[in-house]
Amino acid sequence: MSTSNRKRLVAGAASAVLAGTMALQSPALADPGDSADVEVTVDIEEIREPGVLALSIAADSVALSEDGSTLLVRQFVGTLPTVTVSDTRTPEEVPEGAAWAVLGSATDFVGAAGQAPISVGHLGWRPKLLDGGETGQVTEGEEVVTVVDEPTQPGNNVGLVDQELLVSTFDSEAVTGDSYSVNADLYLRTPADVAAGSYASTLTLSLFE
Repeated sequence: MSTSNRKRLVAGAASAVLAGTMALQSPALADPGDSADVEVTVDIEEIREPGVLALSIAADSVALSEDGSTLLVRQFVGTLPTVTVSDTRTPEEVPEGAAWAVLGSATDFVGAAGQAPISVGHLGWRPKLLDGGETGQVTEGEEVVTVVDEPTQPGNNVGLVDQELLVSTFDSEAVTGDSYSVNADLYLRTPADVAAGSYASTLTLSLFE
């Protein structure tokens, strides 16, 4: 074989190898109109509202009526509308060491016709737990008697003057997820010569934790 023919064969072989290499590197082209789908998924959890500690009262008024009066003391009695404490929190939502209590205090009885007011010291109550749950850790407060009574314990014959205890627990975490109800016997005890007429007082109940 001549030298020129050998060079042509080598050149042709090199050209063939080069052409093959370029063919392997060329990207595959999709046919016009081809498509593919991608499914997109997401899991959305239900929004959970945090629990709350709340107070509600069955009615916004109570009328006292005379019952049990004596020659020296006139007595007017009634029942505090049912008070409910609801705690929808989980134990994890309760601050460590927390305790809650419902306290009550009242104003003087003001006469509708300008009579002299009756001091709130003449209004007493006897709390009664209606539903304390199953833990035994919700309890009613002690009786608070009036200024015309003998003390049932030291310092409690002052009437509903200043944040007297209605119901409480010492362990909020232990009593979550339930509701508790309480009421109280109310009594107004006045001197026998109290002026006749209509009187009104405001009893405020507050929930603290």
